Amino acid sequence: MAPLTIPDLIRKKRDGEVHTRQELETLVLGYTRGEVPDYQISAWLMAVYLRGMTPQETADLTLVMAGSGDLMNLGDLPHTVDKHSTGGVGDKTSLILTPMLSALGLTVAKMSGRGLAHTGGTIDKLESIPGWTSELPEERFLAQAREIGLALVGQSKDLAPADGKLYALRDVTATVDCLPLIASSIMSKKLASGAHTVVLDVKVGAGAFMRTLEDGRALARAMVDIGTRAGRQVRAVLTDMDTPLGHMAGNSLEVLEALATLRGEGPHDLTELCVALAVEALAAHGEDETAAETRARATLADGSALQKFRAFVAAQGGDASYVDEPGKFDVAPGRADVTAPQAGFVAGIDALSVGRAVLALGGGRERKGEAIDHGVGVEVLKKPGEAVQAGEAVLRLYHRDGRGLNAAQELLQEGLRVAAAAPAPDALILDRVN
Repeated sequence: MAPLTIPDLIRKKRDGEVHTRQELETLVLGYTRGEVPDYQISAWLMAVYLRGMTPQETADLTLVMAGSGDLMNLGDLPHTVDKHSTGGVGDKTSLILTPMLSALGLTVAKMSGRGLAHTGGTIDKLESIPGWTSELPEERFLAQAREIGLALVGQSKDLAPADGKLYALRDVTATVDCLPLIASSIMSKKLASGAHTVVLDVKVGAGAFMRTLEDGRALARAMVDIGTRAGRQVRAVLTDMDTPLGHMAGNSLEVLEALATLRGEGPHDLTELCVALAVEALAAHGEDETAAETRARATLADGSALQKFRAFVAAQGGDASYVDEPGKFDVAPGRADVTAPQAGFVAGIDALSVGRAVLALGGGRERKGEAIDHGVGVEVLKKPGEAVQAGEAVLRLYHRDGRGLNAAQELLQEGLRVAAAAPAPDALILDRVN
């Protein structure tokens, strides 16, 4: 029987049939090598968007994408764990969780990304520290992970290159919002990165890619299923992103808040999420959850996580004095407040509006490669449920010479809701999937 042609494979998915692993290799690897043109893969992506994929197809697609480039070999490192967030506003969790995990005896050898649009990126935040670099040769990356238990670099172009090419095409063919394609995109990079255990923080709400709990749960289940089929330990926590996490949004501001949390002085929601994610990582390695929580909290109380963060910053060329002298950070000097229009209770602070305000101020990028201002951002002075007086400051903007200030203020005013009665408290952790 003659092998199926590319039009045959497009037709097969168009008609709702199931691909074999070999067929996916023909499509995806052929496209990555430049042998299959954009217009044929565009047609196939739309067929996937409309017809979906089975769990086995999605897992096979992920493995094909992961195998399209380099595979990081972490086999010699003990208890490797990776963490991924689907993106939110004020989400500086990785800055706190990764040194916590290292202090708990796990190894984090991780690739992280930069921010795009209203979501921030871990690399951008860490570059608020002068000298810190995300570029390490592989030997040094692995040696640092072995010595400190924590190494973090930017995503390599050679890691799951099929994902980069497919995502760029999805972006211009209206096929981004497709569960199998989202799950395989995220998990292809996680599998290629080599960690045995992966903890996923799936954000749900106004400031997240997944707006509803139902959609978030479906994505979490798909990613956990992919990891399980690939022989990895994968756990997912679904968390609220209607409101920004913590109080700070913006690169330097978020590092300052992360350092406060590592000193045991962070906001309640941020601290609790980091502890919950650490518990998931330890439980995946067989530890009792009650004991795991006690140990996780101890890393913040006894300074061991902060010590790991300091060593990690220094190892990657950063000025470690910034860890102990937060006043050194570049924070934009301009200040402007958004105030409560009437007395009552803060009923809502739209996370998407806050993220867009940071973007307007110059703290984010709309296209890859754009320069950003690390010092600008937004501080949430009053969280939902807190009482306010008319004219009292609820949000504070940190701006540079007024750049984008008017647009940012308008966005924040539109996203702020004050009501006569206090709202019911929102749960931070909405569900778990493992």
